[in-house]
Amino acid sequence: MCRPAVVLAVLAACACSLPVPALGSVHLNYRPVIGVLAQENLEGDPHAQGSSYIAASYVKYLESAGARVVPIRINGTEEDYTKIFYAINGLLLPGGDVDLQKSQFSRMAKIFYELAIKANDAGDYFPIWGTCQGFQQLTVLTSNKNLLTLTNTKAVALPLVFSQGAQNTRMFKSFPKDLLLSLSEENITSNFHSWSLSVQNYTRNAKLKRFYKVLTTNTDGRKEFISTMEAYRYPFYAVQWHPEKSPFEWIDKPGMVHSVSAIRASFYTASFFVSEAMKNQHRFPTPQEEEKALIYNYMPVFKGLDSIFMQNYYFD
Repeated sequence: MCRPAVVLAVLAACACSLPVPALGSVHLNYRPVIGVLAQENLEGDPHAQGSSYIAASYVKYLESAGARVVPIRINGTEEDYTKIFYAINGLLLPGGDVDLQKSQFSRMAKIFYELAIKANDAGDYFPIWGTCQGFQQLTVLTSNKNLLTLTNTKAVALPLVFSQGAQNTRMFKSFPKDLLLSLSEENITSNFHSWSLSVQNYTRNAKLKRFYKVLTTNTDGRKEFISTMEAYRYPFYAVQWHPEKSPFEWIDKPGMVHSVSAIRASFYTASFFVSEAMKNQHRFPTPQEEEKALIYNYMPVFKGLDSIFMQNYYFD
């Protein structure tokens, strides 16, 4: 028996000659589980345990908006990751410092990226979010090459330069107008990266231009680079800046901002992505398997207030 909401959605789609929306876009999943990719430990980390880590700020970031987190550990098989893919409702590619073409992180990202492309093409709505290194990894996966260029953006807070119409895009349309104004006028987006996708390299690459819409740009004074983008046809989103740092990282460095506007920007980006994950209906085969997979089974390690990541989860 058809539910009234589904019938109305189908009729509306037919009337407008648009594709029928997936059921996941009508019936929301209020228990979303989002996978976060682990990556090889940072060189010289005295706290490192095992072979990989996830910064706790990314976990808190997603939890702050109503999601639970499953850590996706390195060195698994493609079969392992395929099984996880069909149990989680979205994927976050975090910041860090690994090789974007040869690392275990990049290998995992490629597997999940290709699974997400196939799933979305089949009407199975599956969102991906990339932050900093995650942003960069998505550009490599889409273009099949590394088009990044060095910029002087290692520790600086910047306002976003919005492209025309960006404030009405999927990512930003639910943001309060006063917050959008703050993002465009105040130095509240934390940048901690040495590599960026320049506007010039984006413009010259047909694959990237067809796949991603540029929402915001920034400049280091010499090079203009892309700081926020979303895919045209897929629920894939990427920010070169760090919305998770303002509420959850406390190292005393330039670029770290804890203002009210910065905290709000963090929440609204997290809330947006979690709301995207709510449109996905994947689930674990049993409650027991879900419980075993969740991040709650691991204990974060406090690294000190002078660390770029205040707390890390470590994995074998």
